[in-house]
Amino acid sequence: MANESEVLLPAAASPDFATGASTDAADASAIPAADALAPAAGMPEAITPPTPDGSVVDTLANPYGIEALWAQGDLVIKAVAIMLFLMSIASWYVIVTRSLRAMRLKRAARQAQKFWHAQSIEEGLNLMGGTTATNPFRCLVEEAGRASDHHTARREELHGQLSLAEWLTACLRTTIDESAERMQNGLSVLASVGSVAPFVGLFGTVWGIYHALVGIGVSGNAGIDKVAGPVGEALIMTAFGLAVAIPAVLGYNALVRTNKGVLGQLNRFAHHLHAFLVTGAPVKVAKLHVANKTREAS
Repeated sequence: MANESEVLLPAAASPDFATGASTDAADASAIPAADALAPAAGMPEAITPPTPDGSVVDTLANPYGIEALWAQGDLVIKAVAIMLFLMSIASWYVIVTRSLRAMRLKRAARQAQKFWHAQSIEEGLNLMGGTTATNPFRCLVEEAGRASDHHTARREELHGQLSLAEWLTACLRTTIDESAERMQNGLSVLASVGSVAPFVGLFGTVWGIYHALVGIGVSGNAGIDKVAGPVGEALIMTAFGLAVAIPAVLGYNALVRTNKGVLGQLNRFAHHLHAFLVTGAPVKVAKLHVANKTREAS
């Protein structure tokens, strides 16, 4: 029988008389406490493990921006983005190609002034250079020469009843109109993109905000962190529309201004060419002095 006053200790809690410590204390020192595993205040909840080479890869993706807009957008948003992208490619292609052609036209206009310093039409064409496809001034001279020869050789036909001046005027006007059409080719694309792209981007914005508000209503959380992201991503579509439209409008205005200047020079050149083929000498603009005007008025 054990003494009633004797307290029985569990075997797991029996003291170790050799070390003066209990086995529970030894086990507790071997197992880390639960509080030691909890992250400290201000520390991230999870740390990305290092890769085999020792570097750390950030696996957190940006929840906002263009990538999130594309990943979270539906078919309509993606279709609008693709449409704006295609509009941008088309407008920049027209701007680059027509700008290069406008530079060639301005150079051809400068070269056309050398035509009147030549001793013959053939020499003048050589001084002008270029081809009929790239140089409207050379095309004008060649068409005028062919029209003059045709009028002389086909007098028995109906157009032979017209005077040479009227026939040349009609032929030169037709050639100028064809050159104007070639110069304006492609500008309708820039005009369409410049006027339509902002509204396409606005449509994408309205559609994106609608879906963002629906998602916020379903979640029941209208905090700023839930509203700013989706609405901001939707507003990116408006920025896309403006980014496509502004270069198209600026390019259209610049090309129209350049073509207008070249057409003015082409009309003046055709006027002098008409006078040369009809009378054999270019037009000489009379310069009246102020003294002569005063004398005539008196």
